[in-house]
Amino acid sequence: MAMGSVAAVDITAGPDVGFLPLIALGPAFAGLSGSLRRTGAISVFALLLCFLLGLYNGQFGDRRGTTALIGVSGVSAAGLLATAGRKRREVELASVRSIAEVAQRVLLRPVPLSVGPLRIAVSYTSAVAEARIGGDLYEVATSPRGVRLIVGDVQGKGLTAVETAAVVLGAFREAAYDENDLVAVGERLERALGRHLSDEKFVTAVLAEVVDDAVTLLDFGHPPPLLVRHDGSVAHVEVPDPAPPLGLGNLAAHAPEPYRQPFTPGDQLLFYTDGVTEARDPVGRFYPLSERMPLLKDPDPQTALDAVRQDLVAHVEHPLQDDAAMLLLRHRIQ
Repeated sequence: MAMGSVAAVDITAGPDVGFLPLIALGPAFAGLSGSLRRTGAISVFALLLCFLLGLYNGQFGDRRGTTALIGVSGVSAAGLLATAGRKRREVELASVRSIAEVAQRVLLRPVPLSVGPLRIAVSYTSAVAEARIGGDLYEVATSPRGVRLIVGDVQGKGLTAVETAAVVLGAFREAAYDENDLVAVGERLERALGRHLSDEKFVTAVLAEVVDDAVTLLDFGHPPPLLVRHDGSVAHVEVPDPAPPLGLGNLAAHAPEPYRQPFTPGDQLLFYTDGVTEARDPVGRFYPLSERMPLLKDPDPQTALDAVRQDLVAHVEHPLQDDAAMLLLRHRIQ
C-alpha cells in the first residue's frame, strides 16, 4: 500500500517532487514483521517499481534516479538480513520456551484425584508474557501420617525459577514421607534451598497436612488459603504466626508454629498463588477470589475449579501477567 501511494503521488506530481526514494518504505516495513519470502517478494517488487518509475520520469542517468535505486536496493538488503535474523531468534526462543514448559510440566506431576475422604483438583495458568515460565509449584503426597501438600511461588521467573521449584518439590517429596511433622518438613526444605539459593532470593509456600477432620497448616509468607464450609460461608485461614519465606529462615526469631484448623465433611480448602489474587482487570481492580467461591458448587471438584479459572481469565480480559496456580481440597461427605 505504501509503495502504491508513493508511485501514485510520483506519477501525479512529477519527478521534481522527489518521492521516488520513498519506495524503500515497502521493504523496510516488510522486514519488521513479514516472512523471509514475503520480504523478498516485496523487495523485488520495490526495485522493479523504482526502475519503472525512474524510466517513466527519465531519471536514469542522473544523480536522483541512481541514488533512489541504490537506496531502495540497500534498504531491501537490510530488510532481508533483519528478517532472517528475526526468524532465527524466534525459532530459538520458541525452542527454549517449549523445553522450559515441558520441564515445568514434568515437575508439576498430576496429583491424585482422590485420597481417602479427600477429592483434589488443580489448575495452572501460565502467564503469556515475555517470561512465560514461572515458579509456581504444588504437590500432594500421601504419608504414614496423613495427606500432605505444598503450594508455593518462587521469586522471579524463567528457567532459574523452574530450577528452584525443582529443588523445592524434590525435597518435599522426600520429606513429606519421611518426617514426623510439618515443622521438620519445612526444615528440610529450608536446608535444601540454603544449598541452592543466593542473592536473598526466596520461595513463599504453605504446607498442609490433613488427618481425620482437621488440617494443619504451616505458612512461609504465602497467601492464606480460603476455607469454604459446607454451609457456604467463606473465610481466609490466617496462620497466627507465619514464618518468613523459605530461603530467609535466618530472619526468623523462632521455629514456625503449625496451626490446626477443623476440616469436616463438606468443607473445601482452596490454595492459590498471588498470580490469582493480584490479577487485575482493565481498570486495575484485583480479582475478588473470595467473592467467587460460589463457583465451587459443582459436584465435580475439577469442573468447579475450572469455573474459577475461566472467571479469572474473563476478569483480566487479557493475558495474565503472572502464573496462577490453584489447588482445591474437598472433604467428601460420606
